[in-house]
Amino acid sequence: MSGLLALLDDVAALTKVAAASVDDIAAQAAKAGAKAAGAVIDDAAVTPKYLTGFSPERELPIVWKIARGSIVNKLVILLPVALLLSQFAPWAIPPLLMMGGAYLCYEGAEKILHAFRPHSETRDPAASDPAHLEEARVKGAIKTDFILSAEIMTIALSALEAPSLIYAGFALALVAIGITALVYGSVALIVKADDVGLHLAHTDRAPALQRLGRGIVAAMPSFLLWLTRIGTAAMLWVGGAILLHGATQLGWPAPEEMLHHLSLAAADAVAAAHGVVEWAVSALGAGILGLGVGACLIPLVAVILPLFPKKKGV
Repeated sequence: MSGLLALLDDVAALTKVAAASVDDIAAQAAKAGAKAAGAVIDDAAVTPKYLTGFSPERELPIVWKIARGSIVNKLVILLPVALLLSQFAPWAIPPLLMMGGAYLCYEGAEKILHAFRPHSETRDPAASDPAHLEEARVKGAIKTDFILSAEIMTIALSALEAPSLIYAGFALALVAIGITALVYGSVALIVKADDVGLHLAHTDRAPALQRLGRGIVAAMPSFLLWLTRIGTAAMLWVGGAILLHGATQLGWPAPEEMLHHLSLAAADAVAAAHGVVEWAVSALGAGILGLGVGACLIPLVAVILPLFPKKKGV
């Protein structure tokens, strides 16, 4: 009996350790996911554009196809690569992060340029075939997701404090699944919100529900516009912050330290909102840097892209 009790005590102790490890992994995953907020917001902001032009009954199936591709991107391709880098080439992580940060800066600056100088619209040759158009759009969305997912996974990896490779793997997998569910769950809600609004507006139930439905339909264009603006600002802020932090890790801390001192000075001048002002000035400075870097990259990308012809039907 005493042996059985000792065994039960050991099992209970192991269970507590396992539970603590799970909680710790979840906490690390949440922290790492928060660091990737800019890329996450951009992911949610850019995906709805791939659903324009389809019938309402195809919207959710398309979201599911893209979400499934995103999971493959993160778990099957990017997770093993991230773990291998952390184990055998940790020195490569800061430069890769900076490349991703530069991409975010470019995307943000390009969106601002597009707002002032819209591109001429070209007719999609696949538009006459809905099945072909859907396949092309899904492929395009998954390719875009791969770039953003690579940035998310790299940022998350850099934020982890993992005692082992297995621990890091579980935490990154949790980040990948959680962020994918968050992004594409939000996208599904966004693309179906107008349908819900129309349903409520034409219901025979309470007038309050009809007013709510009309309000949802009327608000969606503005909501999507502001979502795009927030996503653009987040890209510039996060991209600039990644470049600053990467420069510090590569031995050039002056820019990040200068911005830190500036944000502290501004915060000290407004004691009532010290933390908010410090964050706002820091984010603004990183965003301005991101915009400048992105603006410099736009003409460079314009020269490089024609060297890689786009395949037909993609």
